Amino acid sequence: MAPALAISIPTASTATPAEGKPFTQYHVVLQLPLRKHEIKKRYTDFTNLHDALVSQTNQAPPAPLPPKSWLRRTVNNESLTEERRQGLEKYLKSIVEADDARWRSSSAWRSFLNLPSGTSTLSTNGSLTGSTSGKQQQGIADPNQWLDVHRDLKTQIQTARQQLKQREAAMTAQQQHSLAAEAKASLVRAATSIAQLDDGLRRISVASKGDEAGWGGSSKLGEGEIRRRRDLLGAARKEVEGLEGVLRSQASKSAMGTSSSSAAGPQTMTTGAVASAGDKDALWKNTSAGQKPKGRVLGGPLKETERTRELDNTGVLQQQQQIMEEQEEDVLTLGKTVAKLKDMGILIHEELEVQNAMLGMVEEDAGRVQGKVDVARSRIKKIR
Repeated sequence: MAPALAISIPTASTATPAEGKPFTQYHVVLQLPLRKHEIKKRYTDFTNLHDALVSQTNQAPPAPLPPKSWLRRTVNNESLTEERRQGLEKYLKSIVEADDARWRSSSAWRSFLNLPSGTSTLSTNGSLTGSTSGKQQQGIADPNQWLDVHRDLKTQIQTARQQLKQREAAMTAQQQHSLAAEAKASLVRAATSIAQLDDGLRRISVASKGDEAGWGGSSKLGEGEIRRRRDLLGAARKEVEGLEGVLRSQASKSAMGTSSSSAAGPQTMTTGAVASAGDKDALWKNTSAGQKPKGRVLGGPLKETERTRELDNTGVLQQQQQIMEEQEEDVLTLGKTVAKLKDMGILIHEELEVQNAMLGMVEEDAGRVQGKVDVARSRIKKIR
């Protein structure tokens, strides 16, 4: 399984300030579950971090810092730069991968990575560590940040789908277990992102109402945009649930295959968890036609699609149920829209009746005025 937090120093560069001597800076790349963070640090920054960690935790990190060279400089020595880069990367990875979280929980570590004071970092097993003691990271309160997190969520779902496809095509039990674990981790991260997006959308909705009420909020979205984002969350949640169902069905198939192999004897168990193409073809030797039926049979032959090709019967049934639920929700939404249109039509009809009545009154007044004008004209003619 890929670690939830990956830290590395892939490159180093030379910086030349306006005043002073050139120096070497190391590009520290921090791959978080939701975004990628890159900072540039000098060797002096690493020594200051080491001293601060020792001061705050009363113990040095697992790996030592590469020693300082008094006779050579990394600016004009590529081999020394590469050697120090590898040593610094090993130093940081030892802190991230250590079972003891005391160094990752320190304020010096978060300050070194330019993280907010309330932010926690993740260990390799995906657990939260830091001064918050297992609490979630700071919530989403900005609409643009919400879109970034949702974009990462779609990437996580796509990664999980690809891992499930690879797991279905795996030929060994070890590959199956590894890919299943990676897919499960991707789905867990996706579920965490959905929870963060849901909480962030509530915050943004409250901030938007605060803007409308004059509370001085800074993040405002219209009701239509909030509903659209809520629909996106609902669709992502259903997609994650569907992928979890596929993962469970694959696990059930593997368990059934393992148990059947155990019943067949030790010689059968050594063949692997996945049947070969010859074994699959042998299942149809005793049939009337002697051929494998084309397509899936669920009351009749159906054409395969991209969404159903990698699923078994249970997965297809779950997908159909999910589609039916989505259609029901669409029908309910359409019904609400039609009801709103009906109410608007009734209001328009009532308004037209009021306007027609007012036009009738204006017409009557115009008729009376026209009669008075005609009487006045006749009297003027008599006076002449």
